[in-house]
Amino acid sequence: MLHYAAADGPPSKDLFEWLGGSLFTFAYKDGTRTVRLKRVLFRSNGIIGRGTIVVRVECNCNHCDGHCDWYGKKLILKLSFPSKTRVSEQTFMDRCKALAQGDHAWVLNHLPHIYWTFDVCFDINTPQAKFKERFKDDYEMRLMRGSIQEELQPLSSLETSKDCAQVFYDVVQCHHWAWKYPKILHRDISQGNIMVREKDGEKYGVLNDWDLSSWVNEQRDGPTSKFRTGTKPYMAHEQHSHAWQGPHRFRHDLESLFYVILLLVCLYPSPSAKYTAPMSPAQDFEYEEWHKQDDSFLVSKKYHLINARKWTPPVLPFFLGFTMWLIHLQHALRYGFIALGKHEDFFSLGKHSKSFDQDTLNNHFSYETVVSTMHRFSEEELKTRGSEWQEILLRLQPI
Repeated sequence: MLHYAAADGPPSKDLFEWLGGSLFTFAYKDGTRTVRLKRVLFRSNGIIGRGTIVVRVECNCNHCDGHCDWYGKKLILKLSFPSKTRVSEQTFMDRCKALAQGDHAWVLNHLPHIYWTFDVCFDINTPQAKFKERFKDDYEMRLMRGSIQEELQPLSSLETSKDCAQVFYDVVQCHHWAWKYPKILHRDISQGNIMVREKDGEKYGVLNDWDLSSWVNEQRDGPTSKFRTGTKPYMAHEQHSHAWQGPHRFRHDLESLFYVILLLVCLYPSPSAKYTAPMSPAQDFEYEEWHKQDDSFLVSKKYHLINARKWTPPVLPFFLGFTMWLIHLQHALRYGFIALGKHEDFFSLGKHSKSFDQDTLNNHFSYETVVSTMHRFSEEELKTRGSEWQEILLRLQPI
């Protein structure tokens, strides 16, 4: 069951059709649940994709006066239109929660909290069903997927560069845990999917929006969508190439994080500041075009960045502490792809070559490489959340 009751008054945002204060009712356990719509926080503008919409809501149940399980919680409603065959975010998070026990419980601070989810399929009389009937396998059948989640804060809520660094470091630790234990690969690292949770006076980086994730052991089975996953400015450079056929590896997500940091610290005066065009020719805003251009432009720019022998990122003053992070990560990528190129040359010539670890570019760009770079920021130690990485870092330290 799904029901929408419009409120009187102007729309909450010109981007969206519904009105602030409207009621949205959906199936819940053995009955229904209703939320009141507040402010539209996000709406995807792309023609291709899931058409995601995120709206701040509040519970509108009759007993929401302290007896309701959602009472006092900051909530959002997320609606999207994924492929009918795509695994839900709730399924991935349920698997994470099942394993986040004991020494692993720390990771719950870095994952989204989903309180309820529901799917609405399109019946035979809808345009979607007609398209499917007409185009058969050439048309990707979709459904509407909704979820009620905890509202998190964006990166723009952070006030210091060190807080930003901790959030990025938290995300790496969370990503590694999800890859290693529940064996989930996120596959859509972007600025909008890195959020902040405030708890007991402390800020935690949250890796959000697992809608495009996949099970690690299913990576070679091909995509669940006809389109490549990711957000273009942040996608790994190989993914922009028409020749790339996968699989999506964890290093592709780590490369995406490199671009998230790069674009933030080179384009924005501070986390909360809106992007502004360069005020003078001395300012280098070469990455501005990454948000506007196509795959051929991005694969070229990212390829040349990775392979640059001497590269210094044009970091803005607020974020200067990220300079060495970016230089070290670029070096790791460069040497990794140099090693891959040599391996492929040997292979093409029919010469014997040692096995090559594609996941880490032969250990040049691994989780260990990234964590050993990111656990310190401007000579200060950041918080390493799990005992596993605390022990690894002790072993990596020079004697």
